[in-house]
Amino acid sequence: MDALTRLTESGAIARLVERDPTLFTDDVDLRQPIMQRLGWTDLAEKASARLPLVANLASQLAEEGVTDVVLLGMGGSSLAPLVIDAVLGSPADSPALHVLDTTSPDVLVPLMERLSPATAAFVLASKSGSTIEPLSLYAILRGWMDDALGRVAAGKRFVVVTDPGSPLERLRQKDVMRIAVSAPANVGGRFSALSVFGLTPTGIAGVDLAPMIEDAARMEQACRHPAEDNPAAALAAWMADNHAAGRDKLTFVASPRYATFGLWVEQLVAESTGKQGVGILPVLEDGRVPASTYGADRTLLVLREPSDAACASHADAARAAGVPVMEHVLDGPAGLGGEFVRWEYAVALTGFLLGVNPFDEPNVAEAKEATTGVLEQTLPIPAACCDLGGVWPTFAGALEDTAPPRDLAGALHPLLGGLAAGRDYLALLVYLPEGPALDALRAASADASTALGVPVCVETGPRYLHSTGQLHKGGPATGSFLIVTVRSRTDIAIPERGFSLGQLYRAQAEGDLVTLASRRRPVLRLDLPDSGEAVELLAREIASFSRQRA
Repeated sequence: MDALTRLTESGAIARLVERDPTLFTDDVDLRQPIMQRLGWTDLAEKASARLPLVANLASQLAEEGVTDVVLLGMGGSSLAPLVIDAVLGSPADSPALHVLDTTSPDVLVPLMERLSPATAAFVLASKSGSTIEPLSLYAILRGWMDDALGRVAAGKRFVVVTDPGSPLERLRQKDVMRIAVSAPANVGGRFSALSVFGLTPTGIAGVDLAPMIEDAARMEQACRHPAEDNPAAALAAWMADNHAAGRDKLTFVASPRYATFGLWVEQLVAESTGKQGVGILPVLEDGRVPASTYGADRTLLVLREPSDAACASHADAARAAGVPVMEHVLDGPAGLGGEFVRWEYAVALTGFLLGVNPFDEPNVAEAKEATTGVLEQTLPIPAACCDLGGVWPTFAGALEDTAPPRDLAGALHPLLGGLAAGRDYLALLVYLPEGPALDALRAASADASTALGVPVCVETGPRYLHSTGQLHKGGPATGSFLIVTVRSRTDIAIPERGFSLGQLYRAQAEGDLVTLASRRRPVLRLDLPDSGEAVELLAREIASFSRQRA
């Protein structure tokens, strides 16, 4: 029975709209937690009611001379605002939005040097109210603002977005921050794009949200139609049928304007489906990998503007190569709202079709606990096996018995040489800020994917820990992992913590190293000296190895 027929015969659409938890589980104990995660199904309908509060906040901050808004958040609290701002944009005279979803001192320190406390405001967003990354950033930035403006004035520049009654809401009261904007408690983070998590920071930054919300409301109505006339059901059935045929790598290619939307899709798909040994791996590409090199484990989803001939050509090439293709063509940026809704409904239905609960993330906590263990020095970290001119390789998991290599190429060979086309994927888990070095790794990853015939994902840490990290550990055991860290000399203290921001950043990488190794995944960590040249050398070696294997 095909997936669309299953959706029809099970009454899945109506049951989802009615928030029936039995759609996803027969376990009585799990029904209540699932029901508490289904509040997103009418967010678009309700979103316009939230705009007056956001507009009022924006007006107040503008009167106070705010020119920069910094969002402190991770995963579901940061990715939708990042996408909305990038796609829709805002007037030139509106505050600039900076999405700070990293613990890298090499990102925070330059940002603080560019900002002025007199004209900066912050949105501190966390559903649980206990997420370590935004709270650590808040501790640093609050001290910085207090020193410049005084405690009371500084507090007025911080807006909190969190669930009612969370630890963060109590912290807001204690620290006299401006306001707590209450998020719906029955909406999980990755399904919260059209809640106050997505709307507050972007609205404060001057983005015109009304057209996007109107489009989202239209799509929300369409996603309640019967399965045969439902855009979300069509997408879900396409993903599930292809997954059943062994095509569990969803390649996402978008027009440049919509490229950031892939980051949001990546989290939604990977974290919702990647568990119990199954899952769909999102692979974000920019068209550099020829579709003719895609293996039998791939599908292609193209999100494009009508005039984007390059994306259309890539889709045609994939079809010619026998790759299943689905295209979504947006007439304008406001269509982003409909895409949020389409994908949320589709991924929930895909979870039903795959037999997994799309609303939990059982393996995400493992890396968080491992990070704590590293910081408290209670968790042993696999040691580097040698020193290759300042590059320290560590083999772990399925590679732990690998002999010390003689050079960097020899270090890469055990990881890259074991990849099987049509089955495996390679993930570069990179703890680097955006810039030329990271761009070089992305280019090398495209070369490697083309030559080796496997999907290659470049994931930046710690962002991926709240996204694809769930699938890496809970999904199929087909991933090989290259963790790249750099011994940066930049650091900054976190007030009232026993560790610095730089120590937290490295501990997150090392915690994930331990967690992946415990799952017996093939893992190589390369710890590099603090120089762009070291990263570019690594990129060249990856590309060279790939050419030799081609």
